[in-house]
Amino acid sequence: MQIIETRRWRLKGPEMEGPIARWYARLRGSKSQIEAYRTQAAQLTAGLPDGARVLEVASGPGYLSIEVARLRRLDLTALDISHTFVEIGSNSARQEGVSVDFRQGDVAKMPFEADSFDLIICQAAFKNFTLPRTALAEMYRVLRTRGTAVIQDMSHGATHADIEEEVKGMGLGRLSSFMTKATLERLRTRAYSPLQFELLVAESPFQTCEITTAGIGLEVRLTKKGANDDDHDS
Repeated sequence: MQIIETRRWRLKGPEMEGPIARWYARLRGSKSQIEAYRTQAAQLTAGLPDGARVLEVASGPGYLSIEVARLRRLDLTALDISHTFVEIGSNSARQEGVSVDFRQGDVAKMPFEADSFDLIICQAAFKNFTLPRTALAEMYRVLRTRGTAVIQDMSHGATHADIEEEVKGMGLGRLSSFMTKATLERLRTRAYSPLQFELLVAESPFQTCEITTAGIGLEVRLTKKGANDDDHDS
């Protein structure tokens, strides 16, 4: 099925290249945040068999992918549209002695064969996609049957208090805290509510999803069903 859509009305943020990308990488690379990525890596990959193929899309500096790779039992690929982020991630993985295949590319036109991955992770990026329906269709295409895509992002329903609490836990300095809170307030206007996400997924090949919310975020889980899965559910 070919997906045709116009670009969303949402304003894009600054392009994550060069100095901006390197600033963001430093911001997200604090000790407390790396520890959080480590915890998330274990949670997201729990239950996957050894050798399973994992793809992180819009991977940014690659910290989460590196922590997943540190588990040393999975095949990791990370995709980002930013050349700078791919360079940063590749260098970091090499320095940490872990194996991650960092690729430059667009989530709306991924350079992978169909049915390639057991798990897809997309963290803190989906709200920025200009072609979200195409991105979902591409995730579906490259997932293996009964594979899972997990999208974690900011919720449109996040409150000022939620944002304050989130930034407080990042262990940032005064200036970085101020800039991060301002950025999150701006990003919230572009974020999806659970209902908006449900409607978007209903138009995708996945059709259904499971959504949970906590703090400033929401988590969307999507499964690529097999041909006979609906029969088994009934």
